[in-house]
Amino acid sequence: MGSSIADIKKPLLTELDRFEREFRLSMKTKVPLLDTIMTYIVKRKGKQIRPLFVLYSASLFGEINNRTYRGASLVELLHTATLVHDDVVDESYMRRGMFSINALWKNKIAVLVGDFLLAKGLLLSVEHKDFDLLEIVSNSVKEMSEGELLQLEKARFMNHTEDIYFDIIRKKTASLIASCCQIGAASTSTDPENIEKMRLFGECIGLAFQIRDDLFDFGENKSGKPAGLDIKEKKLTLPIISAFKNAGKKEEKRIRRLIKSNESDKSKINQIVSFINEYGGIEYSKKKMVELRDQAFGILEELPSPNRTYKMQLKQLVNFVIDRDI
Repeated sequence: MGSSIADIKKPLLTELDRFEREFRLSMKTKVPLLDTIMTYIVKRKGKQIRPLFVLYSASLFGEINNRTYRGASLVELLHTATLVHDDVVDESYMRRGMFSINALWKNKIAVLVGDFLLAKGLLLSVEHKDFDLLEIVSNSVKEMSEGELLQLEKARFMNHTEDIYFDIIRKKTASLIASCCQIGAASTSTDPENIEKMRLFGECIGLAFQIRDDLFDFGENKSGKPAGLDIKEKKLTLPIISAFKNAGKKEEKRIRRLIKSNESDKSKINQIVSFINEYGGIEYSKKKMVELRDQAFGILEELPSPNRTYKMQLKQLVNFVIDRDI
């Protein structure tokens, strides 16, 4: 039985409270409509996974400081901006069981809110001359955009290979968790090797997390993601790609045609799920996910950090995020 998120947060409750206060301050505005929307965004916050990665990564190398809090706020501001814009692009009206900004205030306001959050993040960094932290997060936002566009392009032709799949998820998902760990380390360490190792650690976690998310498409899950959503959106994820490698050409063609078809009924999803199970797609993906997690743990063990407690807590956080009980 893994640790609960409450257990994982326990050693850093004071720091998380301070982060929350600083994050709310960083979103302050004198425009009443914007202030209402910012209050709504703060209320809608999730489990604080990203700030936890920043704070624990920082704790490995020294005392959490003002730069750590600013780095965590910067990640949250820029990430929240991308989510607000994503909901507009995807015409999505719900997020984490609550209405999205575009559902409540329409697209024009949602796009402007996303722009405001981006600008706030940039100003927070420039004001305090945290140019190294700004570079890390800006690079992550650029990669996330590239990953999404690459996925859209590949979905049109359905010509993914495993390499392309990993290129997409490295940019789209892993870059953000990598930047959380990198920023945390950069706020308390000046050693480029430590900072780079934490980036790689976060990247492995991000890749494993996305595989876990892709596996949720093929059965009951606790994520709230509807089963079969990736299939409906014609996304080729690792379970499908690896099953294609093991299946004969005739069977692969049949499934490709099925995915491309506009049917979205249960029968289509069931056929694809049984194909993936039959040709080892689920098994292979789980194996890859665990390999990436173990690779991340290997990187963590190499670090010279004297703080064993925080290393252990970071491992617990990783296990929570990857959620091995699929």
